[in-house]
Order: sequence, then C-alpha cells, then structure tokens
Amino acid sequence: MTDAPKAPFRVIDFSQVMAGPFCTRLLADVGAEVIKVEPEGGESMRGRPPVRDGASSYFGALNAGKRSVTLDLKSEEGLARARALIASADVVVENFRPGVMARLGLGWDRLSELNPRLVYCAISGFGQSGAAATRPAYAPMIHAASGFDLTLMGFDPPANRPAPTGMFFADVLAGVFAWGAIQAALLERERSGLGQLVDVALMDCILSMMVYEVQEVQFPQANPRHVYVPVKTTDGFIVTVPLSDKNFQGLRTMLGDPDWAKDPIYATAVGRQTHWAEMMVEIEAWTRSRSGDDCVAALMAAGVPTSRYRTVAEALTSDEARERGILAPVIDASGEFKVPNPPFKFSRSRAHVGNRVPEVGEGNDEFFG
Repeated sequence: MTDAPKAPFRVIDFSQVMAGPFCTRLLADVGAEVIKVEPEGGESMRGRPPVRDGASSYFGALNAGKRSVTLDLKSEEGLARARALIASADVVVENFRPGVMARLGLGWDRLSELNPRLVYCAISGFGQSGAAATRPAYAPMIHAASGFDLTLMGFDPPANRPAPTGMFFADVLAGVFAWGAIQAALLERERSGLGQLVDVALMDCILSMMVYEVQEVQFPQANPRHVYVPVKTTDGFIVTVPLSDKNFQGLRTMLGDPDWAKDPIYATAVGRQTHWAEMMVEIEAWTRSRSGDDCVAALMAAGVPTSRYRTVAEALTSDEARERGILAPVIDASGEFKVPNPPFKFSRSRAHVGNRVPEVGEGNDEFFG
C-alpha cells in the first residue's frame, strides 16, 4: 500500500462562521492540508441549521475536507500547541476582530518571527488598521454600510426601504478574494523566500464588486442605468436580454415584427437600454399568456438569451448541474449529504471537495500525540 500524496501546503485555520471557512474549504478543495482549530465542544456553526441527527450540513458544507483539533487558546498549553502547528505551516487564516490574535500572542508580528515563510491571512470587516478596524462587522452590516443595499433598492423605484438580507455576499466574496490572495502570496514566496500578511476587508470586497456604481459616482450619468426585470408568464417569470442587434432581430422575427419593434428608439443597443422598461412591457404582452418553458424555448430558438426564474432545488436538479457535477457527496456523523464542488475545474490537477466533515478534535491525537 502506497502512502497518500503529500499535501502541497499546510493551512492552520482559526476562522469561524463563513468568510474564513469558505476560503479554507476552497484551499482544501485544491489539495491543501487544512487543520481547523476549534474550542472544546466545537465551533458554534456546528449547531447552525439545517441540522439532522445532531449534525449541521451548513457547517459541513463550509468545512468538508479539513481536519479538526481543539485548543484552549487562553491556556499556556493551548498556545504552545498552536505555535507548534504554526511553525510547521505555510498559511494561517483567521477572521477575528483585529487585535484579538495579537493579544493571544498569535498576531502577525510574533508569528512571522516564529515562521518567516508564513503567509498570514486576516479577514475582517474594515481591514487591520484605521479608525473602523475594531468595529464588529457582519455581512448584513457591510451590505448596508457599503451602499450595496441602497443600490439594489434604487433598481426598484417603488421600494420605500432596502430589501431584507438573507444571503451573505460580503462573506463569500471575502472568502474567494482571500483564497486568491493567499495563493498569490505563496507564489511570491517562491521568489522571495518570505511570507507576508494578507489583509482582506469585507468592505473592500463589496465595493470592488460594484464596478459600474463606483465609476458612476465619479462620473454621474444623465440617464439611469437600465436594469433587468422579471417578465410575467402564466406560471412564473422569465428574464430575457435582447441586447445586441442580433438578439433584437431574432426577437422581432419570432414575434412577427410587431409595430412597436419598428420604433426608431429600439434601433440601437443604446436606444434599447434607454427604453428597456418600455420594451419589457411590450414583450410581457406576449409572454403573459404562455408558460415559462414555452417562452424560454421560443426566445432561445430565436437567439434571445432567456431564462426562467427557478428555485434552488430546480437549479440543482437541472441537466447542466448534473453534467457539471456541481454537487458532490460528503459524509459527517449523521451520514451522507451533498455540497457544491468548487465552481471551477482543472484539466490536470485536483479541484474537488473532500469527502468527509471532521468530527470535533478528531486530529488531536495525530497532531498533539
């Protein structure tokens, strides 16, 4: 029996909840050995629903493929064990409020002396320095503070308050940016031989996503940006995008070249964008007496990009999801369930979720003896 291939690098994961664990799961997906450090009894996310037979699949989706050790970071023994792990590591990831790790003696300054090749990634709401650095920060707060929520509200003029938040875009973005930045720092280490601090801020991540809005603030436009709106069908909604000249010509042909489509205001892509809402009203006059599937079939056959609004369950059971292998089985203490694979594939190397969710402290004996 041959030994398992050695992991390309070791990651000590002090992070909790979402942004950090999302990052470190991606690192595990591409082959890193990720050792998750938890308090006695485990991270609080282990109790976050959905829970079945005592195991959280939410936690499992963020931590599959990792190892787990438990440490009391307020004790000398726990800190000594943490330092020993870090001395052998390539990467540390943490998402505590700035200053917490330093007070434990596990901040960047101390650890870079212990391990000069260490890449230390700190994820926080507003960065590691500055007036806002020590503010507590959760994703919904960042969505509000960044202008993201009010931007979305502006897309729906009748709205009189920002929409409720239920998805944590800032956390996921920060996790993805941290994942990429860590690998860039590891690549730079090949040249310099030295690690470095990687400082990822949720606020920066959300603002970087709003490409148009950041430019529009600097260069205000006379006409508001057009927005893509749902179009009513007999059994739900579709979104359709006759943006290019070719798309629009296909739409005209499919609809029998109606009079409204001959109006010069729709003759160019710029004109269609300016009068997008009016165009959608005309299209809806056709769609509202047809099913979503019939509308999608007709519009796509005509070369007009179109999709029905689907539930997550419908998306996960679609042909494209099965063909891509989006979901993969993993196992925890309560049995098998499925989680998304990383959203990219390599032609030669690994990009696949690990198949087990670690039990609390399952690696203690192996790593601490």
